[in-house]
Amino acid sequence: MGKDKIAILTSGGLAPCLSSTVGRMIIQYTKLVPDAEIIGYLNGFKGLLEGKSITIPDNVRSSAELLYNFGGSVLGSSRVKLTNVEDCVKKGYIKKGENPLQVAAEQLSKDNVTILHTIGGDDTNITAAGLAKYLALNGYKLVVVGIPKTVDNDVIPIKQTLGAWTAAEQGAIFFENIVNENTTSSRQLIVHEVMGRNCGWLTAATAYEYRKKLDKRAFLPDILLSKERWDIDAIFIPEINLDLAKEMDRLAKLMDEKDCVNIFLSEGAGVETIVAEMEAKGDEVKRDAFGHVRLDKLNPGQWFADRFTKLLRADKTLVQKSGYFARSSAPNDRDLELIIATADHAVRSAVNGQSGVVGLDEENNGEMRTIDFSRIRGGRTFDITQEWFQNMLKEIGQIR
Repeated sequence: MGKDKIAILTSGGLAPCLSSTVGRMIIQYTKLVPDAEIIGYLNGFKGLLEGKSITIPDNVRSSAELLYNFGGSVLGSSRVKLTNVEDCVKKGYIKKGENPLQVAAEQLSKDNVTILHTIGGDDTNITAAGLAKYLALNGYKLVVVGIPKTVDNDVIPIKQTLGAWTAAEQGAIFFENIVNENTTSSRQLIVHEVMGRNCGWLTAATAYEYRKKLDKRAFLPDILLSKERWDIDAIFIPEINLDLAKEMDRLAKLMDEKDCVNIFLSEGAGVETIVAEMEAKGDEVKRDAFGHVRLDKLNPGQWFADRFTKLLRADKTLVQKSGYFARSSAPNDRDLELIIATADHAVRSAVNGQSGVVGLDEENNGEMRTIDFSRIRGGRTFDITQEWFQNMLKEIGQIR
């Protein structure tokens, strides 16, 4: 193993696990194969295509545990799909007529990489799968081991993706401050927009974490400081069909009663309706390299707020997004434990020559396994029938 060269890259949006996962893998490789060289491609697949990397020096290898305390990615990230030739040419990562997969393969060969670790969501690991397949078909031996991160917790068949627990906790902390804005006006509407394109898990989990914190606080209901004003009134996620008329009637009554309404909204809720409305008007719907609608350009929270403001006769409306705050955090203890277990398994798998994506396999009793790339896909939805979520909806009056 002394001749092996390990490469690591992080890809896609941030999650509270990237730097710590890189750190843990550095620690494990230094322990198990100390003679192996470790490099990091800068800014994900972009760096791989451009041949930009850094060697992890001895002083970093001996102090890699420090990375447990940092969010973000110490290697940088990007959103690149190696099979989207047009996008790679447009962004200048390759020249016209080149094949991104071939360019990536040749760079790995030039760098003498024998093990590649990709840390990212379903798009990243599906991209890694395509690269592994291309390499195998072209006679280049490379072990590719992916690690699943995404705050959405929406990778099939991964039971729990790295960083999601922390993102929920941080989103709750974010709203602990934002909710105090209910005192700035009469009939105050607050919309807390949470990340989650197709899966409402993070919105639900953030609401759950926030309400746990709320239960630990004391209130003074004889003035404006009542628990009801600080509680959540509605949770809108993609998995729940929204009966707008019914909800507006319920929320209007709450606005009359407590002079404020607090809504937790998944950024993916209602996207199809918004896109259809934009396209009907002839407006351009911006998409990323993977074909996903650019939610930051779509601004679902504001779209809903505009409608709720009128229907609830709100005197003031505030839309706040916790996404960047939550996803940029360092991992909490619960996530760090999962990160360490996942990274350790990934290193052992790579050393043993087994490619795939390492994670808790939902289809095999939630065991930590190296899952074949062919089984990895996006679109995992949140199970709204879970008892903790149903109980929360009942407690806030959204269902009876």
